[in-house]
Amino acid sequence: MAEGPVAERGVLTALPQKWETAVRQAEVIGPLAAKNRVGLAEADEAASKLRISRRQVYVLLGRWRAGEGVVSDLLPGRSSGGRGGGRLSGDVETVVQEVLRRRYLTRQRRSVAAICKEITRQCRTRGLRSPSRGTVVRRIAALDPVASVAAREGSDAARPLRSAGGVPPAATGLLEQVQIDHTPVDVIVVDERHRLPIGRPYLTAAIDVASRCVVGLVVTLEAPSATSVGLCLAHAATDKRPWLERLGVEAVWPMRGKPHALYVDNAAEFKSEALRRGCDQHGIALRYRPRGLPHFGGIIERLIGTMMHLVHELPGTTFSNTAERGAYDSDGKATLTLRELQKWLALAVACYHREVHERLGRTPAGVWADKVTEAPRPVTVTNETAFLIDFLPVIRRTLSRSGFVIDHVQYFSDALKPWIARRERLGRFVLRRDPRDISRIWVLDPDGTAYAEVPYRTPSRPPISTWEQKAAVARLRELGRAEVDENALFAMVAQMREITDAAAATTRKARRDRQRRDVAAASRLHSVTPAKPPAPIAGQDERPDAAPFKEIEQW
Repeated sequence: MAEGPVAERGVLTALPQKWETAVRQAEVIGPLAAKNRVGLAEADEAASKLRISRRQVYVLLGRWRAGEGVVSDLLPGRSSGGRGGGRLSGDVETVVQEVLRRRYLTRQRRSVAAICKEITRQCRTRGLRSPSRGTVVRRIAALDPVASVAAREGSDAARPLRSAGGVPPAATGLLEQVQIDHTPVDVIVVDERHRLPIGRPYLTAAIDVASRCVVGLVVTLEAPSATSVGLCLAHAATDKRPWLERLGVEAVWPMRGKPHALYVDNAAEFKSEALRRGCDQHGIALRYRPRGLPHFGGIIERLIGTMMHLVHELPGTTFSNTAERGAYDSDGKATLTLRELQKWLALAVACYHREVHERLGRTPAGVWADKVTEAPRPVTVTNETAFLIDFLPVIRRTLSRSGFVIDHVQYFSDALKPWIARRERLGRFVLRRDPRDISRIWVLDPDGTAYAEVPYRTPSRPPISTWEQKAAVARLRELGRAEVDENALFAMVAQMREITDAAAATTRKARRDRQRRDVAAASRLHSVTPAKPPAPIAGQDERPDAAPFKEIEQW
């Protein structure tokens, strides 16, 4: 008798070639059989490796699962005693498959009972013996789950079942994959001065796939843009303790570092030159979701969905839709300012990091603490301003003797003097500007190695934002000004601010505009100077755990 697994399983003879084939198939089929579902892409990949058809892959999977999970289960011609096999005659099998194809796999979604009745009717008409209900149920269970759900419920319903071409590569290291996305927050916030409603803010969040830790979080009154992405990346890459201290939050949030790869959708802000150049500068790979496969960003979308579910417990929530909101007065109940909402979210994230994650079976903070010492260790950014500059919107301008002119505003500093004489040979310069504060720009030197900070040519001008500048220009055009100069621009901004301040107590838009201006002033970038390095990353932070927050029961 032959030695080894073949003999142990009672297989007396097995040609070496057949055994080698079964071994090769087991190497591919075994890992697939351990999964709950095997999608079309994985089946096609296995078929390509084994040089067989997709249907044969599913047959081998069935044999492996029905057997004992050993190589001999895949030997050709091996009997399983009828287990899992089909005992129907060829004619009856044809009827069953035809009814399933024409009746079951349709958008009408007929029940199993209706399918059984139709099979029985057709068999009797042809003088054939009808199969039992259990046999029909087993035939239905053997159908490809993805194709079945797609045929009966549509492609959107089948997306969670797809693996293919549909699942990103597995992430095992920290910051190996970071998903980022935006959403309007389902709550109305109030302004700091009058405590009156100013509308819904926007949230930009980033999550590390390997640990499921939230690494970046930004709340703004501005619609999503390249700047929002840059702010979130800067928040992800830097030490969060100074930010938490400014908010007055006692919490632990040690997760920080530059992502190795950023996974985003196909929105315009994710395809901006600013983001592409910034990612190139810092060695961050930019990956886009395949179109039509939204589950590629499923992890960040689930996080945002969970956060919005928690937000629905806050006063002033708008809920997910008008039907869910019903007669609830979101404006009348609103009490949180933008800053207070940020504090609430910071505490919520700190609590989430210490809750056991269903998929991980551990807390995200625990996973991060274990992985943070592995190589390569996360690279922490020490100068947030310098990092953010690399993600600010890009503008290209030629240099004149008086500096640069952008949107009717002149910029000049002594740092430009060495380049003025050579300006014609240097061509157009790459400039960066923070939309929240256009009182200065950053000019990339001709060597492309560093940025020079260049302020207004007239230092007495007040800092303004791009939305104020555009609104002032539009208003001047309405008044018939064919030419807009800098003096008229800033005079109009001053008038509009006076109107906004006077109307802030009564007008929602005016209150929102004033709050946007105040937030921009508070978040103005500092000069690019070397920063003191933060404390070394450790698995556990020295600060105490987050204080329990009464609004949060469970993430």
